[in-house]
Amino acid sequence: MAVTLTESAARQIEKQLNKRGKGIGLKLAVKKSGCSGYAYNLDYADALNDNDAVFEGYGVKVIVPASDLEFVNGIELDYRREGINEAFKFNNPNVKGTCGCGESFSVA
Repeated sequence: MAVTLTESAARQIEKQLNKRGKGIGLKLAVKKSGCSGYAYNLDYADALNDNDAVFEGYGVKVIVPASDLEFVNGIELDYRREGINEAFKFNNPNVKGTCGCGESFSVA
């Protein structure tokens, strides 16, 4: 099982944690949502749960609940600026389809 970060994503996570003033990393979870089935849920992690998996890259941690590992195994988390928009991008090899608006994905 693996979750990797680009240097750009790691810098953004570190910047957000520093601005917030606390936190041990970024929590990456998956929730049922949208027209394709699942959506990513990003939040700050202040503590680890017993079933969390921890991945580290460029000095920052990404925490994933064990129940969501099958959906994100092999994912690369990136952070990109495109024009005036900037956001995390999910390069997930498990995705078999996405909805038209790009907010949800399927892994069937």
